[in-house]
Amino acid sequence: MSARESSARERLRPLADRMRPRTLAEFVGQRHLLAPGKPLREAVERGQLHSMVLWGPPGTGKTTLARLIAQRAQAELIALSAVAAGVKDIRAAVDHARDVRRSSDRPTVLFLDEVHRFNKAQQDTFLPFLEDGTLTFIGATTENPSFEVVSALLSRARVYVLKALDAADLLGLLRLAWADPARGLAQEPAAAEPEALELIAHAADGDARRALNMLELAAGLVLAGSEPRGLTLAIAREVATGGRRRFDKGGDQFYDQISALHKAVRGTDPDGALYWMARMLDGGCDPLYIARRAVRMAVEDVGLADPRALALALDAWDAYDRLGSPEGELAIAELIVYLACAPKSNAVYVALGEALADVEHHGTLDVPLRLRNAPTRLMQDLGYGRGYRYAHDEPDAFAAGERYLPDELPDRRYYRPVPRGLEARIGEALARLRAKGSGE
Repeated sequence: MSARESSARERLRPLADRMRPRTLAEFVGQRHLLAPGKPLREAVERGQLHSMVLWGPPGTGKTTLARLIAQRAQAELIALSAVAAGVKDIRAAVDHARDVRRSSDRPTVLFLDEVHRFNKAQQDTFLPFLEDGTLTFIGATTENPSFEVVSALLSRARVYVLKALDAADLLGLLRLAWADPARGLAQEPAAAEPEALELIAHAADGDARRALNMLELAAGLVLAGSEPRGLTLAIAREVATGGRRRFDKGGDQFYDQISALHKAVRGTDPDGALYWMARMLDGGCDPLYIARRAVRMAVEDVGLADPRALALALDAWDAYDRLGSPEGELAIAELIVYLACAPKSNAVYVALGEALADVEHHGTLDVPLRLRNAPTRLMQDLGYGRGYRYAHDEPDAFAAGERYLPDELPDRRYYRPVPRGLEARIGEALARLRAKGSGE
């Protein structure tokens, strides 16, 4: 194959693949793992292999890092994707690793992308071959390994957390890709406006692959456009339109962000709450999910400090159902702000938990006879309802000294109103009545 043919074939590869780092020196980001002196960097440079799980968002270099690790250790690399591979492929990899060991005494690295897609039985398949040294395992995942990788595998592998790339790292990568004459886009005498590259860097939201794909698309628009040729801010806006920030509806991003929203509401921070709500909406979250979670916030964190919160939560849910987007989202936003600013109480939440714990601990205690209903003569003869004091016939509709717990259960104070909002008044009223009942 001629040099020209080789160059043409190289150009057919996507830019993101052409710009893949060939050495650790070219690797962008992950300084917390790969800066000089860091344990992973030291292990890679020494060619010291160990099994690991690389956990991080898309486009952060998990696959590239696995390749560099195998390359530095002069190991055979077998790359599989759990999306398409199965137990048969793992067994074939083991057989190949044994052949490599016999013929050249080289180690084998099995790289399994999307390892969280393998079920427990599939993950267990290659455990014996990690134990006997046939394979060194490197798994890549965007999901939390604590939930998606079996404990037996986690105990044999170290987890490294990769972070989304910052805009400065992406901007440097984009500049290199635009100007690189060998692997990049520097085939035409076209300039790139700094603002255009900055926009793409921010729109990529920490994903190097996404950034390079957008740059390649922009370059295609430049080549197809009229003179003067160059990457302008207008072209960058065109390729960046419609981009979504990182938000995985079934993964950690989802639960982390709803957790942040809930905690901001609980912490009485309407600005933080609105920010996280906006992040979730921007990422494609169903607004009705936020509305449902807001109902939970109303009963769990606001409670009787402001009983209107629950009614407003249900109203906002209904408003979105009737209006749809984007108007309905404003009703949910108003609710989120209201909940964040409302007085807070988890007194009922705590009280119910304590009551349930007593029920579980004490078992099935009988209802005292005085509290039982007596609709028949037999039940009356057995003493059902005898001695019951009808509260409405008592002063302040309160039967001072009456006890409503099972006789075998010690006195309890599950509900302890907080001194905020309506509960402050509820607490004062209960204190007055209880003082009356104790004869104070």
